[in-house]
Amino acid sequence: MRCLARLSSKALLVLCSLLALLSLLLWTRCSRHSQIPANPPERRGIPDSEEASPQDQPKALGIPGSAGKVAPRYEEIDCVINEEHTVKGRREGSEVFLPFSWVEKYFQVYGRIAQSDGNERFEFSHSYSKVYAQRAPYRPDGVFMSFEGYNVELRDRVKCISGVEGVPLSTQWGPQGYFYPIQIAQYGLSHYSKNLTEKAPHVEVYETAGDGNGNGNGNGEWSVPKGCSLTTVWDKSRLTAVKQFSCPESSEGVSLELNNGRDFIISFDLKLLSNGSVSVVLETTERNQLFTVHYVSSTQLIALRDRDIFYGVGARGSWSTLTRDLLTDLRKGVGLSNTKAVKQTKIMPKRVLRLVAKGRGFLDNVTISATAHMAAFFAASRWLLRNQDERGGWPIMVTRKLGEGFKSLDPGWYSAMAQGQAMSTLVRAYQLTKEPAFLSAALRATAPFKLPAEQRGVKAVFMNRHDWYEEYPTQPSSFVLNGFMYSLIGLYDLKETAGEKLGKEARLLYERGMESLKAMLPLFDTGSGSVYDLRHFMLGTAPNLARWDYHTTHINQLQLLSSIDDAPLFKDFLKRWKSYLRGGRAKHN
Repeated sequence: MRCLARLSSKALLVLCSLLALLSLLLWTRCSRHSQIPANPPERRGIPDSEEASPQDQPKALGIPGSAGKVAPRYEEIDCVINEEHTVKGRREGSEVFLPFSWVEKYFQVYGRIAQSDGNERFEFSHSYSKVYAQRAPYRPDGVFMSFEGYNVELRDRVKCISGVEGVPLSTQWGPQGYFYPIQIAQYGLSHYSKNLTEKAPHVEVYETAGDGNGNGNGNGEWSVPKGCSLTTVWDKSRLTAVKQFSCPESSEGVSLELNNGRDFIISFDLKLLSNGSVSVVLETTERNQLFTVHYVSSTQLIALRDRDIFYGVGARGSWSTLTRDLLTDLRKGVGLSNTKAVKQTKIMPKRVLRLVAKGRGFLDNVTISATAHMAAFFAASRWLLRNQDERGGWPIMVTRKLGEGFKSLDPGWYSAMAQGQAMSTLVRAYQLTKEPAFLSAALRATAPFKLPAEQRGVKAVFMNRHDWYEEYPTQPSSFVLNGFMYSLIGLYDLKETAGEKLGKEARLLYERGMESLKAMLPLFDTGSGSVYDLRHFMLGTAPNLARWDYHTTHINQLQLLSSIDDAPLFKDFLKRWKSYLRGGRAKHN
């Protein structure tokens, strides 16, 4: 029995050894199979039918040991770029990874680490600009392209909103500031479009003297210090009661409590009898410090003294409404500089505390609201009325040098883009008010389209055949695409609004321009994007590639034009140019 037990123990030991060896062989075989690469995943996000067809990507190589639970092993490796320089990369098996900071600059692509569902992920994009969807066929009384998303007054090349004129003052090409018709028209069109797409704003009324018999209303309370007076009087010209104030400039002034932390657009009717001011005291996010914005009876543009910001609003000797965006006025004042760009600031208004009046004058209808889009739109429209010259144009009073090889444009030049966007603004003002002056100004604006650049017009002719309307009427011609299309939109707005007889000239100019666009559009296609102008053709230089934001502007303009002209060419270009935003390319030979 003892012998049998010893035999059984030996047999059991051998049997266990055989089982262990078999397990090891099976584990090794499975490991080898796990190193066979799987089929590469399908490429997603690239439509099969895109005309611009990227080349087939090489199949991903398998990574040894990737099926196991062992963490991947990275090794640093030198990556030699075009045999010119070296960057440090990482190798994982047969895969090599280059730093995205290098990829971003080399390929001009974009990416960022973002949060999604509580997890971090890397978001990659071939371009940085997005196309806006065309809501409906374009109408001259509707939203202008995608301008409801524009915030012209917040641009760092806008010095401020003039207190006298109520429109932006540009520093695009000079720190001194000047009125730029394109920017002013865009300011008007953006607020017009916002008014159509946003809900009606909340409005808080603080003072309206009413009929003078105690039937006024408002939520504000007045404080009148010693030496000042505030009375309610009847104004015959307005057929209403108003507040009359009289305060020495050296006094505290009469003040109206506002205490509004919700909205920052202030509006009031004002008439001054002498030098005076209306100031607004703001509590800000800067450690709750108080800033005061003064609207004074002078023509001074803007000034900053410690925490006091001054805007000249003119004499205001007759009744007028002053509407100001306190957020913009505060930020432009705090960021005031002697350079082209306004300095960035994090200071924001937190609460509108009170309004203070000094000097001698009258006040009425003091309100604070969330927006005042139509006030901004009509400020732009009436500026265009006042500043159109005898030639029908809005001269641009700053020197402009488009680039090497082009002669400088001396102050007083016209722009087809300015003329077109002014037309688009004026016809909308006419449709709202039916005031003939707006339509007449828009009709006169066609005059520069008929004159060549050497005669101070905006017309150029490409290859002695195709009429073109120049954003910059340079010598030689530059053929800027986006400015030309904006001018066509303006001519369309005018011809549709003016009718068959009055709009005949605008219609002919529009039709000639559309023929040229259809003939010349292929010249602006690079196969992976678009060009800004045709300087490579006119000067024999390298192409002036359009930045992605200009490329999407080209697309947005073509979307608008294709909604009023169903030419197949426009649809083809829209499809192809949109594909370029996602890395599409034209086919190669």
